[in-house]
Amino acid sequence: MTAREQPLAPIAGSSPDRRRAQRVRARARRRAVRRRRAVALLVLAAAGVLIGILSSTGSRANTHPPLRRAVAVSRAATHTTAATRRSAAPHHNAAPGPSPGSLPQTHDYPSATTAQFHSLMADLWSGVVHDSLARALPAFFPEGAYVQLKAIADASADWQGRLVRDFGLDINAAHALLGADAAHARLISVNVVASYGHWIYPGGCYNSIGYYEMPNARVVYSEGGVQRSFGIASMISWRGVWYVVHFGSILRGAITGYVDDPVSGPGVSAYSGTC
Repeated sequence: MTAREQPLAPIAGSSPDRRRAQRVRARARRRAVRRRRAVALLVLAAAGVLIGILSSTGSRANTHPPLRRAVAVSRAATHTTAATRRSAAPHHNAAPGPSPGSLPQTHDYPSATTAQFHSLMADLWSGVVHDSLARALPAFFPEGAYVQLKAIADASADWQGRLVRDFGLDINAAHALLGADAAHARLISVNVVASYGHWIYPGGCYNSIGYYEMPNARVVYSEGGVQRSFGIASMISWRGVWYVVHFGSILRGAITGYVDDPVSGPGVSAYSGTC
């Protein structure tokens, strides 16, 4: 057999080898494509979650725009609150005779239909309209009564440094809610659900004596021909009279003013068994 007639040995790059190599490369490309698609899907999913969170946060922030506006304004007012408190006492429109806080507590259940209650709520509204703690202070729980009621050290300092401070901030926030037309806003009523009142026994809520508590009364007013309202977070009794003790909020996450549930219309009071 001549050299020309000898059979040729298989060499690399022949058709079977090329097809095998092509199949290997094709599988590798498919795996790479699948990996890229998986990464892209993860990125899209993460972006969707982030957009959902941001959208949810935005919608929650816009749920109560009046409340957000009141908080922003009242922060700026914290610098003047102390001076306002100092000027409050001379403007107190107390009736002749001993201060209610100097007299002992009774078990008389307060009424929201008396002339005295309407007078106190008129003082509260005047404070809101004029952004004045001094005008609203007669409607607030008396210091002498708080000293008798609370079983804590230095109740007088707590009344002045916490309760009155918060009340002033909430007055400021409610005034901000009224806006530029505050001077023309008109009080319609303060709605109290009499059956919501409940007796807090001595020993509860750091108290040495008992009292009635009234949650979530509603201040209903008219502004620009539109009826609106917001809440009074908590009133408590002294000698058969309702006084505001927490106006915008019972608990607060920051030293700033709050408006309780501002809505169009008279709103709805909700029961809560607070202190």
